[in-house]
Amino acid sequence: MSDFYRGRRLRRSVGLRELVRETELRPQDLVQPYFVVEHDDPGAQLPIPSMPGQFQLGLQALQERVAKARDHGLRAVILFGIPDHKDEVGSQAYAAEGIIQQAVRRLKKAFPELIVITDLCLCEYTSHGHCGVIRNEYVQNDPTLELLARTGVAQAEAGADMLAPSDMMDGRVGAIRAALDESGYPELPILSYAVKYASAFYGPFRDAAQSTPAFGDRKTYQMDSANLREGSREARADIAEGADMLMVKPALPYLDVLSRLRQECDLPLAAYHVSGEYSLIKAAGEKGWIDEQQVVLESLTGIKRAGADIILTYFTEMVLKEL
Repeated sequence: MSDFYRGRRLRRSVGLRELVRETELRPQDLVQPYFVVEHDDPGAQLPIPSMPGQFQLGLQALQERVAKARDHGLRAVILFGIPDHKDEVGSQAYAAEGIIQQAVRRLKKAFPELIVITDLCLCEYTSHGHCGVIRNEYVQNDPTLELLARTGVAQAEAGADMLAPSDMMDGRVGAIRAALDESGYPELPILSYAVKYASAFYGPFRDAAQSTPAFGDRKTYQMDSANLREGSREARADIAEGADMLMVKPALPYLDVLSRLRQECDLPLAAYHVSGEYSLIKAAGEKGWIDEQQVVLESLTGIKRAGADIILTYFTEMVLKEL
C-alpha cells in the first residue's frame, strides 16, 4: 500500500473532478441587482462609468434587460431606485408612484414567476444621501423607523416578493415586520442586511445610486470593519425581530463573518458581492491581468463555500450564460 495520500487520483479528468466537487453554483443561487432611474425616455440605458457593463435603466429598458437575462435562467433580482426628486425625508421611497413601486409592478406583470426583491432604504431618496432622518448632522434612529415601515408597506402593495432593509437602523426589522403584518402582508419575507459593514468597497455603488453622503460618513450606523463578534449580535437581534433571511455585506473581505454566521444560525444566508468587488475584477480583466470569467467563478464559489445560500452579484447575467 502507498504510504501517502494520493489526492491527484480524483483530479485526473474533468469528469472525476466534477464527480467529487463539493460546492456548485446554480442559477437559483444568484440575484442580479438593477438600478432603476426616473427618466423622460423609459428606454434609457445610462452607463455607470465606475461599473463597466452596468447601467441606470429606465422602466422599459429594465424590462427588456430582465427579459434577456430570463432567457439564460435569471430567477431573482433586487431593485435600487433613483428618483428625480429628493428631499430631506426621502419621500419618494414610500410614494405610491415612486420609481421602485413602478418598477415592481411592471416586472411582476411581465414576469410573474420572477422573484423581485426591493432594497429598502432612504439613502437613494434623501437630498443629504444618508439612510435616515437628520438632525444636527446626525442620523436619528427612531424617527427613521416610521419612514422605513412606510416604505416597506408601499413596496409590499406594489407586489414585491421580498423586502431587503439595508439602512442598519436599530429595530428596523421589527418595525417593518409590524407594519407589514398590520397592513395585511404577514407572509411577505424580510431579507435583512443584518451584518453590513462601513466599507470602502461601496464607492462605485454610490456613483450608480447617486447616494454619496453630503457630509460625514455612515460609520455611526454601519458596522466597524474590524468587528467579528458584533456581527453575531446584529444577526441575533434581527432574527428576534422577525427576519426570515440574513445578509452579509460585502462578501469577499468578510468570508470569516459569513462562515461564523453559517455555524451559528440556520436561517438562509445571503452575501452581497458588492460594486467595489465587481469593479476591481472588471478593471483587471479589461487590462488583461486576469482571466475575468475564471476569477468571477472562483470568487462566487468561494462565497458559497463559506456558507452563502444566495449571492447578490453584478456578475449574475454573465455567470448565468456560463452555467
